[in-house]
Order: sequence, then structure tokens, then C-alpha cells
Amino acid sequence: MEKKFFEKPTIYVGEVNINVTNLERSVTFYKDFMGFKVLSQEESKAVMTADGKTPILTLKQPENVLPKAERTTGLYHFAILLPSRKDLATFLKHIIQATNGQMRLGASDHYVSEALYFDDPDGNGIEVAHDRDSSEWNWSDNQVSMATEALDGDGLLAEAEDNWKGMPEDTVMGHIHLHVANLESTRKFYVDGLGFDVVTEYPGALFTSHNGYHHHIGLNVWNGTGAPKPAQNSVGLNWFTLNFPDEETRKSTIEKLNAAGASVKAEKDHYATEDPSGNTILLKLN
Repeated sequence: MEKKFFEKPTIYVGEVNINVTNLERSVTFYKDFMGFKVLSQEESKAVMTADGKTPILTLKQPENVLPKAERTTGLYHFAILLPSRKDLATFLKHIIQATNGQMRLGASDHYVSEALYFDDPDGNGIEVAHDRDSSEWNWSDNQVSMATEALDGDGLLAEAEDNWKGMPEDTVMGHIHLHVANLESTRKFYVDGLGFDVVTEYPGALFTSHNGYHHHIGLNVWNGTGAPKPAQNSVGLNWFTLNFPDEETRKSTIEKLNAAGASVKAEKDHYATEDPSGNTILLKLN
């Protein structure tokens, strides 16, 4: 993992906030199975961290919570990015041992990264990945080569250490991938408004980034063009943060969002906006 993609001057995803149906069950999953630490916990909310000080994932149990809705906009998955291939290998070994190999697990080689895919107890999508060094990424006409190939699981496991000791301190939120309702209005918002670059496209999907990363935000219409926004109290995404390097960059971005027709509201320590599909984004300073 290269820190330049998750520090100034890059704009990147910092924290993801999701709804769950049973907070205690989810805390147990993310703490005991995934290996996060609990930064703080209240009656209906828990903040998870990897380094003991930086929020990376917040779990919220809203009143009258509803199960995950099908075929809506919102969270496809969030991606936990580990510092090294050895870390991913050790985590994979941990999954196999902890679940007796019974966990439903996806595994892919994306050229730029290697990734494992699974769901939390409520069906919130999770990716856990490591990046190959950016010197190994192939670019052509400002587009990065990405694919979905079979992961070399045996080769990966060969690098595993004996025991998973929890999320390494350098773990970050690598990216977020969202279901959206319309790709063209989404492109206008994320490119013209937020200033991200489209770095690759799949059928029905855009992958966008800042400062030459392979992608900070993935966007797809795989739940159907025109998919509705889920209920506010249903399992899934509440919001995610974008970390800005300085006030000048954030102010300029807000001006571009307004010019693109997006509404931006000032909150206590951040600004909030919604993409055209109703996904909420908090604009924060790094």
C-alpha cells in the first residue's frame, strides 16, 4: 500500500458509516472476526478503528431498522486495504480456519490488486485487499488496466504468517463502490463536481480516482438503471467521508458541485452533499 494515495494532496475516502440490525452482533463480527478495535461505543453506535485513533468504519443501529433492501442504490461494498500481500495472506488463512472453510467467499486478481469478498452478518458488502505496487499498474491514455481474474489462492496462502493479529495499524479504507441509478448524471457529479478522474470503465460501471490511484470510488448501475434509494433506516450505507487536503481545495470543490447542480450543506465540522442517486458524502479536512 502506497500512502501517497491516502494522504495530502490526494482526495480520498476516509470513513464509511453503515446501518446494521444488531449492533452487538456486528461489533463482535468486526472486532473478533475482522480484527478492528472499538474506538468508541454508545447504545446504538460503535466506531471501529485499525490504529486506535482514526475512525475507519462506524456501525449504527437505527430505530425500527429494516433488513437490506434489494435492487436499490447505495452500498455495493467498501474496501479495507491492508498494507501488504502477507497481511492479506494471513487474513485469508484466518478466514479459512475461523469458519472451517464454510464462509461464502469471493476472490479476485484485479491486476492492480488482489481481493477477497464477503458480506457482514447483515449483507453489507466487504472487500479486503492489498495493492500491487503502482509501478506494476499498466496505464494507457489515462486509463488503468483492471480486470477480474481468478486469484492464486495457493500462492497467496504460501505467504501467510501463523496467526492473524488483527488489522494492521496502517490499514485504510481503500475505496467505496456504490450502486447508482444513472451513469451519466453520476459521471457529471463525480467528475465535474467532485473533480475525480474516470480511470477505467466496465459495462455499466465507472471507476474514479484522484491523483493517479486505480480507484477511490466505484459506481455501477448493476441493480438497474433508475434503481430507487433505500429507506433511511434500512441496512446499508448512511454516508462516507472524502478527506480533503486543505480548505482551499474543499472550497473549490464545493463551487464546482454547486455549478454542477448539487446541493451542499454546511454542518458543524464538515460539508454534506448527495450524489444524484441519494448517496450521502461528507466533505472533511484531512
